[in-house]
Amino acid sequence: MISAFTNTLKVPELRNRVFFTLLMLVVVRMGAAITSPGVNANVLQYWFLNQSAQGGNGVAALFNLFSGGALEKCAIFSLGVMPYISASIMMQLLGAVIPQLNKLQKEDNGRQKIMQYTRYATIALCIFQGYLLSKSFEYPQNNPFLQGIDQTIRHLGIDLVQNPGPLFEALTVLTLTAGTMFLMWIGDQITDRGIGNGMSMIITVGIVGRLPAALVQAWKTFVSSAPGQSSEVSPMVLVVMVGFLVLVIAAVICVTQAQRKVTVQYAKRVVGRKVMGGGTQYMPLKVNYPGVMPIIFGQALLLFPLTIAQMIHMDWAQGLANALSPSGWLYYVVYALMIFFFSYFWVATTFQPAQIADDLKKYGGYIPGVRPGKPTADFLDFTMTRLTFAGAIFLTFIAILPQLLAHEWGVPQLTASFFGGTSLLIMVGVMLDTMRQVETHLIQRHYDGFLRKGRLRGSNMSPAGRGEAVQAGVLLWAWVGAAVILVVGLSLFLATHLPR
Repeated sequence: MISAFTNTLKVPELRNRVFFTLLMLVVVRMGAAITSPGVNANVLQYWFLNQSAQGGNGVAALFNLFSGGALEKCAIFSLGVMPYISASIMMQLLGAVIPQLNKLQKEDNGRQKIMQYTRYATIALCIFQGYLLSKSFEYPQNNPFLQGIDQTIRHLGIDLVQNPGPLFEALTVLTLTAGTMFLMWIGDQITDRGIGNGMSMIITVGIVGRLPAALVQAWKTFVSSAPGQSSEVSPMVLVVMVGFLVLVIAAVICVTQAQRKVTVQYAKRVVGRKVMGGGTQYMPLKVNYPGVMPIIFGQALLLFPLTIAQMIHMDWAQGLANALSPSGWLYYVVYALMIFFFSYFWVATTFQPAQIADDLKKYGGYIPGVRPGKPTADFLDFTMTRLTFAGAIFLTFIAILPQLLAHEWGVPQLTASFFGGTSLLIMVGVMLDTMRQVETHLIQRHYDGFLRKGRLRGSNMSPAGRGEAVQAGVLLWAWVGAAVILVVGLSLFLATHLPR
């Protein structure tokens, strides 16, 4: 493992790609700290701090996590790449129900058309979400997802926006839209000239950017205490939590990599004087095929009725809000049912066993013991249904684990988010994909990969980035400057947040 990282620096092209990726990620983190014009970020930061101390969780906390803390700073990257992700998911789902889009996806140049439509939809979503966010900045007390911020404004004695009006709204929409489009450009550059999928790397670095604050909260909760007071929990609990975190990460890696290999035999064909085909291949069916999407959909849909119920000042609404809160049993039951539903829904819309069976029959492939055509489609559908059930059980455990740690064992909400849920699944998935690409580059140049006796699954895939590598001389000074910014920023963060 250590030699693989050393070999990464020995290959000039791979080294330049890695450094370029890290440099672009530094730019992303810098943009997440630049406040949008006309906004006083101290109000929103103070409100998020109080919500975190009270164990609150909501839509605002979810968006703040995916933006890497940019939302609480009212930064120019507050929208992040979520509009692009939403547009991509929307186009993928529409392609499964609209025949024209489904036909376009199968054409040679159809992927470029779909990508173009996705970008147009992203701009429309940015304008819409940017306008809503600007109105929330102007009148935060009217936003149902920012409950209690009016008390923060009265406590601080300052407004979130000093000069509200159409000019501020237009400037905010333009700034946030430009920020998201700039992030999309950075993501494309990382995909072409760097290592890994650019959009996924941006989301991952945003989540990892919240890790220092999570560690500080864990330190204050389990180790340090106020003068004259004893710590609430023994520091040994923190050691146990670290060991438990290692076990959870190992389990997530195993389930993410787990797959059912279906044997596919191809019949021999005589083309001229050559005999083609006749080999045996394997069709990998992943256990966790939908990935993190069921958790995202379930969490988002569950937060909306909870927020609406909290707005209604009636006994039955307050009872429903208490039952749907993360500490109520109804929350866990409904959350688990939603994860199961969206797991099967995502597989039903993206996995097409009939099309796979037709393609196998077209190219002379068949599954041993299964007749071609409809029996093959039924076999794949039955196999995928069982795999999805196992994956949904694991996703339910991973999704509920952070809430259990936060509300049952007193772990800070931000710290508990790294023990499961969307954060851990996204980080593990992106890290594994990046390691596959680095492994491919190393093996192509006759170096040992991350595994000496085997390869990461999927490492035989060609690297996604096909652009030209950045010149080492140009990249050197930019990287030195980025390193200085990182050291200074980390020193300021530690000096501000660590207890004295």
